[in-house]
Amino acid sequence: MEKKMLNGARIVLECLIEQGVDTVFGYPGGTILNIYDELYKMNGKIKHYLTAHEQGAAHAADGYARATGKVGVCFATSGPGATNLVTGIATAYMDSVPVVAITCNVAKSLLGRDTFQEVDITGITMPVTKHNYIVSNVKELADTVREAFYIAKEGRPGPVLIDITKDATAQVCEYEPKKPRVYVPKEFTAERELARAVEMLDGAKRPFVVSGGGVITSGADKELYEFVEKLNCPVASTMMGLGSYPTTAEKFTGMIGMHGTKASNLGINNADVVVAIGMRFSDRVTSDTARFINSAKIIHIDIDAAEIRKNVKITQELVGDAKRVLAALNKRIKQHTDDSYLKETLAYKADFPHKDSEKAKLNPEYILKKIYEFTDDKAVLTTEVGQNQLWTAQFGKYLRPRTLITSGGLGTMGFGTGAAMGAKVALKDKNPVIAIAGDGSFRMNCNELCTLQHYNIPVVIVIMDNHTLGNVRQWQTMFYGKRYSETTLDRGPDFVKLAEAYGIDGYRAADKAQFDAALKTALEKNLPAVIDAEIDMDEFILPMVAPGNSIKDMMSEKPKI
Repeated sequence: MEKKMLNGARIVLECLIEQGVDTVFGYPGGTILNIYDELYKMNGKIKHYLTAHEQGAAHAADGYARATGKVGVCFATSGPGATNLVTGIATAYMDSVPVVAITCNVAKSLLGRDTFQEVDITGITMPVTKHNYIVSNVKELADTVREAFYIAKEGRPGPVLIDITKDATAQVCEYEPKKPRVYVPKEFTAERELARAVEMLDGAKRPFVVSGGGVITSGADKELYEFVEKLNCPVASTMMGLGSYPTTAEKFTGMIGMHGTKASNLGINNADVVVAIGMRFSDRVTSDTARFINSAKIIHIDIDAAEIRKNVKITQELVGDAKRVLAALNKRIKQHTDDSYLKETLAYKADFPHKDSEKAKLNPEYILKKIYEFTDDKAVLTTEVGQNQLWTAQFGKYLRPRTLITSGGLGTMGFGTGAAMGAKVALKDKNPVIAIAGDGSFRMNCNELCTLQHYNIPVVIVIMDNHTLGNVRQWQTMFYGKRYSETTLDRGPDFVKLAEAYGIDGYRAADKAQFDAALKTALEKNLPAVIDAEIDMDEFILPMVAPGNSIKDMMSEKPKI
């Protein structure tokens, strides 16, 4: 390949093209101007989306990555531009999403002098990145960018930040194109560990499987399906694992944990062998770890050895890529024919509380039902955080991986609209993308309506508008004596007028008929839109496990208000 003399800014962009990047989300500023100048000169080889705020750019890169499995990329300038990325980077870190964030800093000679818009962004992001760099020598730039992309994807994925001093983007050096280094997980060959796991599984009378986000990351959904069929057992999912196994399938028991179903929470507690795949055993899954499935043997499959035994005691670890580990197990385990435990567990599914009826007011279950009906089950959903997120997890249908995009680990309000932008840009016309929001969360990112309008990104935002911070209000009702401290949102804006002010369609839906009409019209027009859907202030997320309780102890009744 031909060598060229290029400045650092052009080298960054050429390396992005090497890595297959054609889309970047960002916001310019003084220190990153050299990169934006070269981006202008490249005349569209890389499509740049100018967001309203750097946090929106980080979430868009995250949504792009979650929707495709590719590395998402975002740009920001130094100082406040870089710090505005931090929440988005931390969101990607907690959920193991491959993102490369590129920031530029002041010149090397000005570092450490409290220069205008100088900040130690590598120091700030060290706890929330898989790796980060500061580059002040143009000769190190190309290899750093290439390494960053490899690190973001290899093993357990995660965000990587590259901070480049402004003088390094102006310096010139020789650039030689290279083919990208592709990460390929190794075959799982730990025979001793496999043999122990197979022995446990073959002897299991009441096996139970829990699928986490790692199954989606590794592309192991087909191997998971075969595994569950061979064990002939119930299978549950963490929130991040929704879509790894079809949620409409007979053996699927629903989400597990604090807001899990009765079938999942009792099923795992009554099991004799639990197989946990690509999950962290977070507190929202386990609740009180001292009372979490004490009698069952646990097989934990995860690519990150640091997650093994971090939160719960396990019997057998299988450290490796989920797709490879499951493939190895599927070759060795015997076919189970006894379905008595499966039937016992599935019987609990009848106890899942469904609230909707023909006479009921507009409610979350109805909203989710209509979204899937009007999109032929093809919708990709992003969410904010709170009740809207949990209702979407409970009532949504996820038939394929990467159809639910949500902030699980960090729980980031303001995530959904940016993530929806990134997902829709990535998916183009392949799937409709609908952002489910609460009115509290939507206030945190409504500025990105201008991005949706300018680039005509046809995301439909459905606001479950209950005029309160719903999840916090629910806790205040249940555990704080109904003292609704600073949770009632008795204020503007009018979301329909706000949408119209940004030049996009706004719809008001106070009942089911209005919601149906609004959603149908928005989807048919295939334009960005906001639907303000009025729901009751005291709609609750149920079932629920109170903090500190065992996940067996579920509250399924709404307290009297």
